[in-house]
Amino acid sequence: MKIDEGRRRASETKIDEWRRRADEAQQALDAMFWNDAIRMYNIAAPCPDGKCNTIFHYWWMAHAVENLTDAYERTGDAKYERRLSQIYDGLLERNGGQWPNELYDDMEWMAIAWLRAYQATGTTRYKDAVIALWEDIQGGWNDHCGGGIAWRKTQPDYKNTPANAPAAILAARLYRAFGRESDWEWALRIHEWQTRRLVDPETGFVWDGMNRLGDGAIDKDWKFTYCQGVYLGAAWELYRITGDEKFRDQALRTAAAARATLADADGILPPEGTGDGGLFKGIFARYLGLLAAEAEDAEPWRRMLADNAESLWRKGRLEGRLPLFGERWDAPASYPVDLSTQLSGVMLLETLTKLRPNV
Repeated sequence: MKIDEGRRRASETKIDEWRRRADEAQQALDAMFWNDAIRMYNIAAPCPDGKCNTIFHYWWMAHAVENLTDAYERTGDAKYERRLSQIYDGLLERNGGQWPNELYDDMEWMAIAWLRAYQATGTTRYKDAVIALWEDIQGGWNDHCGGGIAWRKTQPDYKNTPANAPAAILAARLYRAFGRESDWEWALRIHEWQTRRLVDPETGFVWDGMNRLGDGAIDKDWKFTYCQGVYLGAAWELYRITGDEKFRDQALRTAAAARATLADADGILPPEGTGDGGLFKGIFARYLGLLAAEAEDAEPWRRMLADNAESLWRKGRLEGRLPLFGERWDAPASYPVDLSTQLSGVMLLETLTKLRPNV
């Protein structure tokens, strides 16, 4: 009993440490990236006079919303609720007064983010944004490639994991939130297409997309942590609802394939570039965190996340007072720091705070 109690206390102490680190990373995100003039985050730091904001990175801002929701759920601090309200207004203004855009994967991330924010705060307009986005997203399904949601509205015959696995996550969560059978049917339909078309049946590794060039080919050489994360996340959402071990096994198999294919010998995830690629590892960590928090025999996934977070904190920070993160989680960041890589690091740290106290 004394040994068990000692382990429990040590684990709780470690969780407290992750919370402190997550707080510091959130403070760095706010101090170095938030821009009151646009009520959004700058896309890089430093960004003198906001001149770095030449592109509207809609889907990056969706993950910023999720990170704010993480912090609000963890702390209950009203400052995060205020930031959610501000970024809602900033995003809506920047997007021309409406939520839909050209890219289905972008919209899915925004809907996932505002659904979480609505559930955390009860703010009705966040729910309204989700419903508007979800109605638009459903229009992306067509018969090209045997089904699936298109990546973008102007390219209806290109289907990929980024446009389908997050849609399955969204539909499943909408069903859990509101109990509409149509959402459940969408979740199953999308996930079944994804599994049949873009998952290696031998290994469980998830391919990126198909028919990008109009030739029907599958992009099997594009190997991203992102794709593994969203697919295992979708499978786990379906398992949560049904208890069907088929979905649990899909998630665990893909997690194992991702680690074997993409991580190094120490389990550290690879650099995948700045820009959009800077978000990939954080997304993988967020959804792997579901397994680490809820699955039986989850110790390997808890340990993998903890090892990556420890490497990020000790090796991957920019030297200086504030914890700023680059594309590598095993080597120091450098200026300018992309918002995407900072969000990714914050996601990882927030994920660690949600694990049971035995990491």
